[in-house]
Amino acid sequence: MEYNINNALEILERTPKTLQDLLLNLSESWSHQNEGEHTWSPFDVVGHLIHGEKTDWIPRAKLILSDAEHKVFKPFDRFAQFEISKGKTLSELLNEFSELRSKNLEALKALALTKDDLNLKGMHPELGEVTLKQLLATWVTHDLGHIAQIARVMAKQYKDEVGPWEAYISILNK
Repeated sequence: MEYNINNALEILERTPKTLQDLLLNLSESWSHQNEGEHTWSPFDVVGHLIHGEKTDWIPRAKLILSDAEHKVFKPFDRFAQFEISKGKTLSELLNEFSELRSKNLEALKALALTKDDLNLKGMHPELGEVTLKQLLATWVTHDLGHIAQIARVMAKQYKDEVGPWEAYISILNK
């Protein structure tokens, strides 16, 4: 499927509600468990999504669209959530994510992007030259990837409990 902003908005607008429906008011045995050392819990993932809303998608899009001579993105700290989420509840994180996403989607719509705009380029510190279209398509796939990650982490909490059905539950073997 070729990137289309209206199709992208269908996913980006739904992510906060999807996460609230899935995670709000769950016990910590669901929301704070992970898959082992160096993996993330659903709580961690929501914190990561918040950090992205603050520092990634719209700030980078605006840089690409700017008149700046050097359009080099600031490096993204993929682990900032561990510090910024300290002392917060999952409910607080979900609300913060929802508010930030709403503001960012308003900002995205206000950009009134053209096809030419989508081909403008910025410089990712690790990946090199990227287009605005690639950045915005990544925003959508990033959301979907983390929704899948949350579902996988939660499903694995019962991996040892499903017995022989494990063979039929593909999410438990990823």
